[in-house]
Amino acid sequence: QVQLAESGGGLVQPGGSLRLSCAASGRTLSGYTMAWFRQAPGKERETIGAISSSGDTTYSANSVKGRFTISRDNAKNMAYLQMNNLKLEDTAVYRCAATPWDVKDFPGGVEYDYWGQGTQVTVSS
Repeated sequence: QVQLAESGGGLVQPGGSLRLSCAASGRTLSGYTMAWFRQAPGKERETIGAISSSGDTTYSANSVKGRFTISRDNAKNMAYLQMNNLKLEDTAVYRCAATPWDVKDFPGGVEYDYWGQGTQVTVSS
């Protein structure tokens, strides 16, 4: 059994930055692709990025490209989402997930083995 727990969310002003963390416990996730999602009230879930098991390949949605960066530390069993130049429309619940699928399969119909509960990010002036 694997548990994923996100942290680092909060309230930030437009143009600000946040770093989200995704901590895994129960087993190593070094063999999994890690992904980040977000969902705002009344909107569909959006896949915003993913990183390969080795960390050398990433996918980023056009909506966050150039502003958000995904990274991971397999030694610590952690994944991260660095969010810069945040905009009002980035307000959402952010969740991480783990999948055995490859990054090249994103953002298609990827299936996930493990999900976190999510952390709220609110961008407001």
